[in-house]
Amino acid sequence: MKECTSYEIISEYMPAAVRKAMARVSEREKERISEIRLYSGRAPIYVYPDKIKYLTENGLTGSRVNTAILNVSAQEVRGVVDALCHYSLHTYQREMKQGYFVLRNGIRVGMSGTYSDGGVITDACGLNFRLARNINGCGQIIFDKIINESCGVLICGGVNSGKTTVLRDLCRLIGSWRKVSLIDERNEIACVQNGIPMNDVGALTDILSGCSRSRGIISAIRTLSPDYIFCDEISTAEDLAAITESAGSGVKFCATVHGVNWNEIISGEMAENLVRQKMFKYAAILHGADDPGKIREIRKLF
Repeated sequence: MKECTSYEIISEYMPAAVRKAMARVSEREKERISEIRLYSGRAPIYVYPDKIKYLTENGLTGSRVNTAILNVSAQEVRGVVDALCHYSLHTYQREMKQGYFVLRNGIRVGMSGTYSDGGVITDACGLNFRLARNINGCGQIIFDKIINESCGVLICGGVNSGKTTVLRDLCRLIGSWRKVSLIDERNEIACVQNGIPMNDVGALTDILSGCSRSRGIISAIRTLSPDYIFCDEISTAEDLAAITESAGSGVKFCATVHGVNWNEIISGEMAENLVRQKMFKYAAILHGADDPGKIREIRKLF
C-alpha cells in the first residue's frame, strides 16, 4: 500500500472544492510549503519561507484579485474541524482546549476562534496545517562536536530559521547513543499520536508531552535518569530555575532560544543567565528563514 504524503493527508480533511483545487497544484509548487491555511470567508493560503500564494480553482496565484480564488465558508471550516475530531467533538475536548491537533506524518493543525468560558474553542474560524520538516543530517555537525565531550548546546535562530528541525534531528542522533528525555510541551518535536511518535527522535528517547518545560525537566531528572534533556524555546524564569536546579545531576541540556545573531541572543536575560552559569558549552547559530535548518556558526562559550 502506497504511503500518503503530508500534502495528501492534509487534502483528505479539506472541503471538496478545496481538495479538488489542491490536486491541480503542480509538484514544483508543492515543494517547500511550510503551511496551508484555511480561513472562514477567505481564500486558502499556501505559505512558503519567502512568499504566500492563494488557492484558485486551477492552482495557485500570487494575486489576491484573481477572480478564480476560492472562498471558504464558515460552515466548511466547521466541517474540517468535525473531520479532525472524527465527528466526535466530545472525544477531542483536550485538543479543542489546547487549540491544535496532531496528524500523521507529524502534521500539526493550529486552530483560531472563540474560546468559551470553559476554555474550549467553540467557533473555529481559522486552521493552520503545518507540515513537519524532518531533515535528517541537519544536526550532524553539532552531534560530532558535542557527543565525545558530553556537553550541552544552545540552538539559536530567528523566526522560521529551523530551530525545532535541528533540535529534532540532534535528538534523533543523540537519542540513538545516549539516554534522552525530550520535554515536548506542545508535541511539536516528536508529534506523538496515539502514543506513537510520528517523528524519529531516537531509540533511547523518553518523551514527556503536554506538560510545562519546567515540570517536565524536574520529572525527567527524578524518574528517567537521562544523560541529556532536550527542550524547545527556553523562555521563562521557571525554565531557567528547573535547568539550574538540575545542574548538580550531571545531565546535559540541548535547547533552543530565539535570536538572529549572537549580540541579540546574549542581550536577552534568559540566554545571558544560561551562558553565565555555563549550562551550555556551545551555541549553534542558524542562518535564518531564507535557509532554514542550516548552521552558520558554532560558538564555544567556555
